[in-house]
Amino acid sequence: MKLNELSDNSGASKNRMRVGRGIGSGKGKTGGRGVKGQKARAGVAIKGFEGGQMPLHRRLPKRGFYNPFSIDYNEVNLGRVQQAVDAGKLDANAPVTLDALLAAGVVTKARDGVKILGQGELKAKLAFEVAAASKSAVAAIEGAGGSVKLLAGETPAA
Repeated sequence: MKLNELSDNSGASKNRMRVGRGIGSGKGKTGGRGVKGQKARAGVAIKGFEGGQMPLHRRLPKRGFYNPFSIDYNEVNLGRVQQAVDAGKLDANAPVTLDALLAAGVVTKARDGVKILGQGELKAKLAFEVAAASKSAVAAIEGAGGSVKLLAGETPAA
């Protein structure tokens, strides 16, 4: 086989349709655009135009707003932290921080900090250094002999 003998399989490619080249071509006269009117002309972009009627996207009310100061925490339950300790992924002697949770795979993506929530049971004595914690989580951590240090002012601005 030589390079000049290479070719596509038959039927693998079609010739392009030449539009507007006489009635014998099958795509002459109007060129597949139908008959007359604005859309038969070139350069028409009427997305959302409803013939002068107020378009749907302007008839509907606007709702909500974007808060540029919102804080997006990684929310972690105590039960999930205990699972990581039991699996040996979290060191019970080292403080539990965002970096430690990332390394353990408890949190997949670092957001604006970690918030500890009280769902689940915590048996290990852990020292948490997190951005926020719920009251039930703080009570459960201190009940297990651990401590919670809230990192104030260290969250990056969104």
